[in-house]
Amino acid sequence: MSEDISPDGTTDLIETDYEIGQDNIEMKVGPIGIDIHNPVFGITALSVIALVLFCLIFSETAANGFEGLREWLTTSFDWVFMISMNIFVLFCLVLVVSPYGRIRIGGPDAVPDYSYTSWFAMLFAAGMGIGLVFYGVLEPLNHSLTPPLGRDGLLDADGVLRDADAVRSAADLGLAATIFHFGLHPWAGYAVVSLGLALFCYNKGLPLTIRSAFYPVLGERIWGWPGHLIDTLAALATIAGLATSLGLGASQAAAGMQLLLGIEPSVSFTVFLILLITAAAIISVVRGLDGGVKVLSEANMVLAFGLLVFIFIAGTPFFVIQSLMHGAVSYVTELPALSNWIGREDDGFFHGWTTFYWAWWISWSPFVGMFIARVSRGRTVREFIVCVLLIPTAVCLIWMGVFGGTAIGQLVNDGYTGVQDTITEWTPELSLFAMLDQLPLSTITSIVGIILILVFFVTSSDSGSLVVDTICAGGKVDAPVPQRVFWASFEGLVAIALLLGGGLASLQALAIATGFPFAIVCVLICYCIWRGLQSEAAELKRSN
Repeated sequence: MSEDISPDGTTDLIETDYEIGQDNIEMKVGPIGIDIHNPVFGITALSVIALVLFCLIFSETAANGFEGLREWLTTSFDWVFMISMNIFVLFCLVLVVSPYGRIRIGGPDAVPDYSYTSWFAMLFAAGMGIGLVFYGVLEPLNHSLTPPLGRDGLLDADGVLRDADAVRSAADLGLAATIFHFGLHPWAGYAVVSLGLALFCYNKGLPLTIRSAFYPVLGERIWGWPGHLIDTLAALATIAGLATSLGLGASQAAAGMQLLLGIEPSVSFTVFLILLITAAAIISVVRGLDGGVKVLSEANMVLAFGLLVFIFIAGTPFFVIQSLMHGAVSYVTELPALSNWIGREDDGFFHGWTTFYWAWWISWSPFVGMFIARVSRGRTVREFIVCVLLIPTAVCLIWMGVFGGTAIGQLVNDGYTGVQDTITEWTPELSLFAMLDQLPLSTITSIVGIILILVFFVTSSDSGSLVVDTICAGGKVDAPVPQRVFWASFEGLVAIALLLGGGLASLQALAIATGFPFAIVCVLICYCIWRGLQSEAAELKRSN
C-alpha cells in the first residue's frame, strides 16, 4: 500500500504549520532506529510497564481492584455506553442517505488500494475475529437458555424443553441478542473512528492519528497537550482492548489443545501459548502489512469459510436455516428494546453482557478504526459506511446462526447437553470444542478451530502493534520496525499479567475502564466528521 497521504484531486486541505514528526525524538541505539513522539510514547509505554509490574507483583490486589472497577463502571455508567453506541448507529445511517455519501476518501480522484476481497478479509481479521470464534457457539445458546428482556428460555424450571413455539421464540431471541452485540452497534463505532481518521488524514492532509479528527473543535491546540492526551488515551484503549481479545483467544486455544492432547488445564500453558503466538506476531510485524496481515487475513478467511460450511452441512442445517431467518427478523424487531435500558428488568444481562461489549468495542475502536482507515483510501463515504456497517452485520448473523444455531439444534433435536454443560460450569473456552465433538471429524475440525484462533491472535496483535506505533510516533506510518516489535511484545505481556492478576475478569475490567472515557471522545468525533464533510462538500462545489 502506498504511504502517500496527499489527496488526489481538489479537497479542502487544512492549512497548518505542523509537520508530521516535528515533536518526535529520532536517534540510533546501535543498529536500532527510534522515531517516537514526545510525550505520547513515553507516557503510554511507562503506563503499560507499570500495569504489567503491578499485576505481576500484586496479583491478588490487582484482581480485587479490577473486579470492583468493572462492577462500578458497568452499573453506574451503563447509560454512557448505551447512548454513545446508539448515537454511532444513527449517525452512520444518516451519512449513508445524506449527500455527503458521495464524497470520496482521499479526494475525488482517489483509487482504492485493495480489492474488496482483501479489504473484507482485513476488516474481519482485525475487527472481531477472536470474538466471533470465542462467543460464536457460547452466546446464542446461553442467551436462549436465559434470554434478555425477562423472556422465557428454552427450558422450564425443571430443566425440561418447553413446547415447540416457546423453544423457537427463545432460540430466535438468543440469536438476536448475540447479533445485537456483534452487529450494527460495534461496527458503527469502528466506522465513526475510521472515517474521522481517514477524512482528516487523506482529505485534509493531517497526520494519521486520533488527534487529527479533533481539528474542527481544538484547532491548532491538537498539537499541544489536549492532543497528547487524546492520543495517549487512544493508545492505552487499544492495548486494553487487544489484551482482552488476546487473553480470550489464548484461553480458548489452550483449552482446545489441552483437550486434544489430554493435558490438564493450567494457566502456565496459556501463558506459554501467549508467548509463542506473540513471537509469531512479531515475525508478522517484521514482514509488514502486505506481507504479514494481508496474507494471514486472506488465508484465515478461507479457513473460516471452510469451517463454517462444514459445520452447516454436518450439523443441523434445517434448524440453522430456520434460526438464520427467524433470528434476523427477531434482531430487527427487538433492536429498539435491546437498545433501550429504560424499564428493563434484566440488569444482570445488561451489565454482564451488553455494557461489557460496548466498552470492549469502544476500547477497540481506535485500533480497528485506524487500521480500517489505512486500508480504505479511495472508497466513497457511502460505500465505506455500507461495507463497514451493514455487510459485517450480515456476515456476523450467518456466523452466529451457523455456529450457535448448530449448538442450539444439538440440544433441542438431539438432547446433547455438552455445550450447555460448558455454560452451567462456566468454561466458555470449551463451548466451541463441545459443539464440534458431536460432529464428524471432530479432531480435525478442532485442530482447524485452534489454527483459526491462533491466526486471528497473530493478525490482531500485528495490526494492533501497527496502530499503537503510528499513534505513538506522531502519525508516522513508516516508523522503524523495532518499535512495532516493542508494542507486539508488550501486548502479549499485558495479556499475561492480567490473566495472572485475576484472569478474564481483569482483562474485561481493563477494557471497560479505558472504553469509558473513549466513548465520550468517539461521540465528539461524530461532530468533527460532520464539520469536515461540510467543508469538503463546499470545496467540491466551488471547484465545479
